[in-house]
Amino acid sequence: MSTASYLKKHTEALVKDVGIEAACAITGKSKATLGRYYSDSDEHDDRFMPIDVVAELESAARFPHVTAALCDLRGITLSYDAEKRNAASKGVNQDVVALAQRFAMLMSEYNSAIGDGRITINEAKRMLRETLAIQQVLLEMKLNLEDEVS
Repeated sequence: MSTASYLKKHTEALVKDVGIEAACAITGKSKATLGRYYSDSDEHDDRFMPIDVVAELESAARFPHVTAALCDLRGITLSYDAEKRNAASKGVNQDVVALAQRFAMLMSEYNSAIGDGRITINEAKRMLRETLAIQQVLLEMKLNLEDEVS
């Protein structure tokens, strides 16, 4: 997948996260204009959402889709805490347990997805959500380990 198509996919996810009508109201852009930003047709290959529009939409979204995509492209880990657990992390031991639980959930999703020999888009999205949850647990574990060292 090219960088352009990767960014366009995440731009589309951002607009759909906010909702097309709400995105239009927030940005002052039309549905057609927003659609051009994530269109994969040849005539819109060089058209991308301006960064100020991304910032406006990400402030209303549940997840910073485009920012996360940019981080992925550079190999940067994004620290994002949109999901609160039942209890705050109390240390590395609890993080290890949470990591094992999340990994088990990912493997469960994978087992369900691969059952028919094909992973659908929805199944891949569920697996991606679990992967992001694992990343969040690992980040908390890293912070807890850094606290123990210092």
